Amino acid sequence: MTKETVIQGVVHRDDAPLSGAYVRLLDATGEFTAEVPTSATGQFRFFAAPGTWTLRTLAPGADTVDRSVVADIGVTDVDVHVG
Repeated sequence: MTKETVIQGVVHRDDAPLSGAYVRLLDATGEFTAEVPTSATGQFRFFAAPGTWTLRTLAPGADTVDRSVVADIGVTDVDVHVG
């Protein structure tokens, strides 16, 4: 992945991967760009442009978690923990 920008990671609750959460990708101005559900192993992935992004994680029974990410060409790995 030398020509693409990928933002990927895993959502955790109580140190275990969390399926059924949703991760939104917001651009530098806070505009909604994309949303994906987490897999059975809590994983998510976005193909994006290089820059500053916000990952907004929504999970049943948990507070919304926002995480700022600066992504460049290649893969940016992010772990998100919800309460």
